[in-house]
Amino acid sequence: MNIAVVGTGYVGLVSGACFAEMGNNVTCVDVDERKIENLKRGVIPIYERELDILVRNNQTAGRLHFTTRLRDCLNDVELIFSAVGTPPDEDGSADLSYVLEVAREVGAHMTKYVVVITKSTVPVGTAEKVRQTILEEQRKRGVSIPFDVASNPEFLKEGTAVKDFMSPDRVVVGVDSERSKELLSRLYHPFLLNNFRVIFTDIPSAEMIKYAANAMLATRISFMNDIANLCELVGADVNMVRKGIGTDTRIGSKFLYPGCGYGGSCFPKDVKALVHTAEENGYDMRVLKAVEEVNKEQKTVLFRKLNAYYGGQLSGKTIAIWGLAFKAETDDMREATSLVTIDLLLKAGCQVRAFDPQAMNEGRRRLGETIYFATDIYDAVEGADALLVPTEWMQFRMPDWRKVKERMKGSLVIDGRNIYMPEEMHRMGFDYTSIGRP
Repeated sequence: MNIAVVGTGYVGLVSGACFAEMGNNVTCVDVDERKIENLKRGVIPIYERELDILVRNNQTAGRLHFTTRLRDCLNDVELIFSAVGTPPDEDGSADLSYVLEVAREVGAHMTKYVVVITKSTVPVGTAEKVRQTILEEQRKRGVSIPFDVASNPEFLKEGTAVKDFMSPDRVVVGVDSERSKELLSRLYHPFLLNNFRVIFTDIPSAEMIKYAANAMLATRISFMNDIANLCELVGADVNMVRKGIGTDTRIGSKFLYPGCGYGGSCFPKDVKALVHTAEENGYDMRVLKAVEEVNKEQKTVLFRKLNAYYGGQLSGKTIAIWGLAFKAETDDMREATSLVTIDLLLKAGCQVRAFDPQAMNEGRRRLGETIYFATDIYDAVEGADALLVPTEWMQFRMPDWRKVKERMKGSLVIDGRNIYMPEEMHRMGFDYTSIGRP
């Protein structure tokens, strides 16, 4: 099939490369000329495991193409996936300006039937806005060309996005015509060989499914962080609690790991957008508001533990940070706990030394010269009074602690992801603390 994917961020680039890998002819479109030129040369703008190989292989095979002009491929494609950004506005609502600009471009230049599929996370009712925008552009041209709209939300996890796309546990497709359903059934038929489910729904339900899924996962994380904080106060071990409730089949074990708050491009903005959608419809999402508040507070937990240890006397202290990305296996720092922590440290008069396996360039872009960017984990702890660990990268899990101890000035380690064993850390002479463990 001939497909256009508009937007070359995490969702668009992964989707385009994976559709091409399945044998489709895919054109990825982005208005960023520099990004498109880099992609043509095989330079990937994001870190995502296996994505660079997938892009280069499919470019070489002639199945994956890049352009800055959607209109140039409109006559050739059957399906147009809109995967542009939907950043939050100041009121928490999703900014649909990029989504509707894609719709305007389609309506202004389409010459034959296409299905316009929204893959970005968008509020309920967006597909109808896309439809009306395309119709308005057609009216301006004095033409009436048939088309359909559909919703196909993504459920990719940064760090495992390629794997998630190629072996999903489900694909949700919202349609309102048999013609669009047939085309999307053809597109996803090869994936059926892996025995996963394509769930066809009406369009508003598909749009809501994405928000509801992310809101539920965010709720589980904030719930466990609340439980972890209480565990510390009463002397319980949150890891034991997590295992105890996770074996209940009604609950399950996923997304029950406590930590120092969730971040990234999805959970924070999607929770805000769902709360805003509810407010627009006269409903108060009390649970999700609490989820937001818990997460906001949890992002300060590393700083609060550090501040308590030093009795509020942090000025002049040197603090090492292992991990800048919001999670491991990505260079994405959007809504990262590290940013909140570093801001609080700098305001308290601390010197910060940070290292991340993939997010150093993004860190420099966001933080400039306000902190020291270390060459490795041992350079980061040189002369440090304390070490904070907000990201659970694999290479952080078994460091040479003797080398760390020799290089540090102090002995405090605050583990924001519970990746170390308290008994072992104390035995090696560290003042160790984590989340929800005595």
